[in-house]
Amino acid sequence: MQTSTTSKLLVSDIASSVDRVPSSYIRQISDRPNISDVDISGDSIPLIDLQELYGPSRANIIHQFAHACSSYSFFQIKNHGVPEKTIERMMTVAREFFHQPESERVKHYSADTKKTTRLSTSFNVGSEKVSNWRDFLRLHCLPIEDFINEWPSHPVSFREITAEYATSVRALVLILLEAISESLGLEKDRVSNTLGKHGQHMALNYYPPCPQPDLTFGLPGHKDPNLITVLLQDEVSGLQVFKDGKWIAVHPIPNTFIVNMGDQMQVISNDKYKSVLHRAVVNSDKERISIPTFYCPSFDAVVGPQQELINEEEDSPAIYRSFTYAEYYEKFWDRALATESCIDTFKISKT
Repeated sequence: MQTSTTSKLLVSDIASSVDRVPSSYIRQISDRPNISDVDISGDSIPLIDLQELYGPSRANIIHQFAHACSSYSFFQIKNHGVPEKTIERMMTVAREFFHQPESERVKHYSADTKKTTRLSTSFNVGSEKVSNWRDFLRLHCLPIEDFINEWPSHPVSFREITAEYATSVRALVLILLEAISESLGLEKDRVSNTLGKHGQHMALNYYPPCPQPDLTFGLPGHKDPNLITVLLQDEVSGLQVFKDGKWIAVHPIPNTFIVNMGDQMQVISNDKYKSVLHRAVVNSDKERISIPTFYCPSFDAVVGPQQELINEEEDSPAIYRSFTYAEYYEKFWDRALATESCIDTFKISKT
């Protein structure tokens, strides 16, 4: 039975009462998931074991980073040092948050993309023509003490658990940045030092079951605007990465994270490590939760290609001009999520 959805702010409060996808979520035929064309076979992206990162095999692990970042821009990591209990608690409290009554959740609703703590739906409800089958709670979390009092106070353990998780993931990110920096042939603190005071955001993504998953997306193909993203996902598949002209399904592996390069890494590396398209599909049977941590420069940081990676004589000129992250971030949020990245607007003209 079809019911009125006009009064509902969030897709999770629509999903349970419809047996067809509302028209505002339906993609054009040329822009649908086409799930039958997705490669779902076997291993899809590299899996790096961080166990030996500080042992005698460090050089080999750094080589694995270089291969994963240059060939895929996506990889999975295990033995990452974030306690399994911390991960379990974070996933549980995220699920509890989205299972609360609508009246409790919508207290945090805002369509203002500049708010540092906000619940919303789709991607940017103010600028997109077709909505996405996703609700999300977005949190700024560095430094935590500046933002924690904005975070939801229900469930009652939300702030404590989320702060513990965010702190653990930040420690992991700093380790990853050293390895990625070394894999580019730079000093291990070089990438980190380009980020100013650093920035860290999280999103708790909730994808409810969808009656017609072939007509819509949780998130359509897009590239991340930040430096790197560290993704925690539950056991339900949904993430797909674009590689060699086709979409590849990334199957969840318990107690691992998925890491991908964002636009700022592409600029800093002078295109050696690319930001690549990825998307989230939905399904008709199960809800899905994913929790990406977006690590980025602080807004006043100046981002540009690293000097050691520029060599005019060897045909490796600087591809991008320098810019502040605030300038980039504003361009990103001013538009709907799109397959074309705003990174191209910062390219140096060759004429």
